[in-house]
Amino acid sequence: MRVEGDFIVINKWLQPLSWLYGLGVKLRNIAFETGILKSRAFDMPVISVGNITVGGTGKTTHVEYLVKHLKGLFHVAVLSRGYKRKSKGFIIANSKTTMPEIGDEPYQMKQKFPDVTIAVDKNRCHGIEELTLNDKNLDVILLDDAFQHRYVKPGINILLVDYHRLIIYDRLLPAGRLREPLSGKDRADVVIITKCPKDLKPMEYRVITKAMNLYPYQSLYFTCIEYGALQPIFGGEPRQLSDLKTDEQVVLLTGIASPEQMIHDLEPYTSHLTPLTFADHHQFTEKDIQLINETFEQQKKPCCIITTEKDATRLQHAEGLSEDVKKNIYTLPVGIRFLQDDEDTFNQYIIGYVRKNSKNSILVKGKDDYKSEDSYYSGDRPRTISFRNN
Repeated sequence: MRVEGDFIVINKWLQPLSWLYGLGVKLRNIAFETGILKSRAFDMPVISVGNITVGGTGKTTHVEYLVKHLKGLFHVAVLSRGYKRKSKGFIIANSKTTMPEIGDEPYQMKQKFPDVTIAVDKNRCHGIEELTLNDKNLDVILLDDAFQHRYVKPGINILLVDYHRLIIYDRLLPAGRLREPLSGKDRADVVIITKCPKDLKPMEYRVITKAMNLYPYQSLYFTCIEYGALQPIFGGEPRQLSDLKTDEQVVLLTGIASPEQMIHDLEPYTSHLTPLTFADHHQFTEKDIQLINETFEQQKKPCCIITTEKDATRLQHAEGLSEDVKKNIYTLPVGIRFLQDDEDTFNQYIIGYVRKNSKNSILVKGKDDYKSEDSYYSGDRPRTISFRNN
């Protein structure tokens, strides 16, 4: 499958393999639904953020959004599996923890939020146990990329869907990019359509809402990408995107799943954009560093390199970058913004859930007032627009 413009192209020749893959996924889901495989709930707030597709939907960005809005009110921990890290078992990051020990995305979050607990463990149940043993005052755990990790039953399950690759038009691997059947979305409490255009039209909201075909218990939100000021990796002054000179050459260096959105978003700022793309979570080799140096030197001057925060965590420790590259390479911070003025509604729902279910709240209210993950949170439930087709 590939994406052409706004259309998802399915590889029909691989459809038989998708049927076999789908059978295996369906049997696994049945095992969880019938209790053959156990999903475990915990006596504290657990919020999962994830997707059911291969490729980036903005998981880390949305987890960072939750951290930023919760850390001033609660004691927050983030638990990730630490994809492609060179360590095993449970690790809590500290100021001396290296990127290879915990992976690029957890390392990025620790750099942004040094006072927040960031941990990694492939076994999420074990990771949650360790976090609660290490910190008795913990209020909420955020699970990064855990929608399909069904051994944990989160209190709130957030499913992210890329606007440019809506799951309703996709197919299972390997013909498409779905990691499980579309029915997997039914486990979500909240669905967020990510990477939307900032000027998304009201008619398109209605069309997508109806096409997603959600249940009444599910809530749908839309977010778009917001960029911060360019930050120098190796020292220097920050720059605004709007400060790029009209004749300035820009090399966009990415090792992420979906660089197309960044390419599209940077095009208005420069007419000289050269993408230099690598695979997601790519570990830069000596040959790659040489290519980066050569690509920069081949551009007419003035020139700068723009990369992602995730890639910067690997480039910071790479050897061989030329001095000219170091002087002219910047990260582009990425955040999100809720469309339709829904930010307050979403935040109140999340905060209300944590307040109602945190251990500290339970001690104050008494156990009889505690509501488990299976309950509705009266007064805290977000707005829902449902066009569910029966």
